[in-house]
Amino acid sequence: MTLPNLPRFSLAHLPTPLEEMPRLRTALQNEPGQHPVPRLLVKRDDQTGLATGGNKTRKLELLVAEALRLGADTLVTTGAPQSNHCRQTAAAAARAGLACTLVLGGNAPMLDGGNLLLDRLFGAEIIFAGSEDRLIAMQHAVDDLAAKGHRPFAITYGGSNPLGAAAYALAMDELVDQCAERGIRLDHVIVGSSSGGTQAGMVVGARALAAPVQIHGISIDLAEKTLVSNLVTLGQQTADLLGLDLTLADRDFTVHDAYLGGGYGVMGAAEREAIGLLARSEGLLADPVYTGRALAGLLDLIRTGRFAADETVVFWHTGGLPAIFAYEDALRG
Repeated sequence: MTLPNLPRFSLAHLPTPLEEMPRLRTALQNEPGQHPVPRLLVKRDDQTGLATGGNKTRKLELLVAEALRLGADTLVTTGAPQSNHCRQTAAAAARAGLACTLVLGGNAPMLDGGNLLLDRLFGAEIIFAGSEDRLIAMQHAVDDLAAKGHRPFAITYGGSNPLGAAAYALAMDELVDQCAERGIRLDHVIVGSSSGGTQAGMVVGARALAAPVQIHGISIDLAEKTLVSNLVTLGQQTADLLGLDLTLADRDFTVHDAYLGGGYGVMGAAEREAIGLLARSEGLLADPVYTGRALAGLLDLIRTGRFAADETVVFWHTGGLPAIFAYEDALRG
């Protein structure tokens, strides 16, 4: 089974690098205890190139292409005030010559920083939803733009609709090719999972390619049962969009929800330790919300013996660098 080509608006530097993490592996091997440490690699989607990079750039290549096909003049999306998705959407709109409206949850913070600062630099109109549900507030923004004669194109939270998720089915094809070229046996992929588009797309891609790899989603904010249900629905819709003869079920999705900590956007000791260990061992940065939590999950899975020493684990780095600068006090501990 092969994956079809889809119309793209070029935004990303692809393929992103696949790098070994030998110093992180050594650091874990030198810890007290008898846990096996697998071969560790990192898929650098923090290097997609748009607005400091991140996984949403792949999704936006397909979503912006669709917006342009439909004659849209404004991209509208939603997220948290430090949303990586919103930052990349604002940058993508600027690249495509489109306006951008971002509907952010809650109230305006005292200071702009991190992703929010970049949103403004990219020229996005920013609306804070306050106490209103941000998806409802986004629909109000879409309706208001249409009433004023604009042609808005709404992008759901995280870009996680079937078209956005399809980008990560195609990304799995990229990873499988990289591993084949280098003779790497791919056993496991670890990725942060919240709105679900990245993990759902990866599973669809792996199934379509008959790749014997297990995709582990480290839940950022949802209980396992809820996230798996979302992933099954989105994964099936994505497979159908791509014209793939696949039937997806709960068993196709591996989700770990033991690392939710204090909730979405709350950085605790586990994230702080993981971010620091990666920085000191490999000179790589993980963000406090997504990759920091996913990395903390990976470290715990290794320390509790989830993987064999002769297995290969790829940590899929989804970006998020700007958010670090909005968590300065928390990172200091």
